Amino acid sequence: MLSTTTVNVSSTGTGLQVKAGTRGFEIVFDEPEEAGGANTGMNPVEGLLCALGACQSIATLIFAHAQGIDVEGVQMEVEGDLDTDGFMGINPNVRNGLQEVRFKVRLQCDDEEKARALAQLAEERCPVGDCLKNPVPVVCTEVTVG
Repeated sequence: MLSTTTVNVSSTGTGLQVKAGTRGFEIVFDEPEEAGGANTGMNPVEGLLCALGACQSIATLIFAHAQGIDVEGVQMEVEGDLDTDGFMGINPNVRNGLQEVRFKVRLQCDDEEKARALAQLAEERCPVGDCLKNPVPVVCTEVTVG
């Protein structure tokens, strides 16, 4: 059975600050002052890394519950390497996005073997991680001017 969920997000911006929202929730994105922003929120790349950490954490907790594994806490540390020479068009040999993403998982769990298997399952099944590991078509379906 095929199940598809469509997520609609709207964004509006002034200066470099952008407010993005869905389902009645809102996130403010901005750039640091040294990049021309007002530093009123994380930048979109930081948001992407946060989304990965959150998705890994939620997947871990969902699978722990489903398997009856007692996990009292999950902590993810996510970092990525971004060379702005790619984004700014300074070096055509540097990709526009992240060059590598790394994360560390800390689980509060009494069973180390089950905790490690749980972390591996979450990494394999995390939807955000899957989007980062595998190319996803990104298509602009409309541009409106005026």
